[in-house]
Amino acid sequence: MCSPEHFAVEYAINPWMDVTAPVDPELAVKQWDRLRETLVGLGHEVHLLVPEAGLPDMVFAANGAFVVDGTVYGARFKHHQRAAEAAAHRAFYESQGWRFIAPNETNEGEGDFAYLPEAHGGLILAGHGFRTELPAHAEAQEALGRPVVSLRLVDPRFYHLDVALASIDDGNIVYYPGAFSAASQKVLAQLFPDAVLADDDDALAFGLNLVSDGANVVLNSEATRLAGRLKTAGYTPVPVELAELKKGGGSVKCCIAELRH
Repeated sequence: MCSPEHFAVEYAINPWMDVTAPVDPELAVKQWDRLRETLVGLGHEVHLLVPEAGLPDMVFAANGAFVVDGTVYGARFKHHQRAAEAAAHRAFYESQGWRFIAPNETNEGEGDFAYLPEAHGGLILAGHGFRTELPAHAEAQEALGRPVVSLRLVDPRFYHLDVALASIDDGNIVYYPGAFSAASQKVLAQLFPDAVLADDDDALAFGLNLVSDGANVVLNSEATRLAGRLKTAGYTPVPVELAELKKGGGSVKCCIAELRH
């Protein structure tokens, strides 16, 4: 995770960003702190990336890389405003001794990649259409040695896979069908017949931008209906308030890069 102490909406690179809407930096840090404390309280270890001035979106740490079994496939951002974030993430992973593979193709890390170790023997779901380019899916498959299923995103409000779909345990997902092309919806229905489906309200509340440890699902507090559906499915919803960071087009998952050893 990376503190939002430099967070601001200084440019608009997704439909949620409004440069005329003021951000309360103190409240952003307070809400982010609560998210971090929630994860620690659930028994997880949180490593911190040092935020850098001039990179207001660094708080969205999920976009900097994608990690599977100790191998890191680095990010290459689409927009020049975020490009320098990639080097900060690379430096973190290399300082920790992780195996790092630099990308040649445009991709935004866990923003557009999700990993399910027990689905069909280990499966990567990968989004394209707005940020990550399709050739990055093949590059990730070569880098990580896991089959990649390409899913086309068609609604600009859901510009990353992680605002439309999330893994809720090692073999199942929750997703919003309307974010995907008709063909991609068929693929998801075939691969995950027991998936939890979200509605428009859940998706627009950033409810799908969540993290789960297989039992506890940490999600945006506005997604009340989705929390109920997850509870019915046997998970424990853990709501958190992240209204300030939502102004940048992200929520829980965007703030968290998962370190899979």
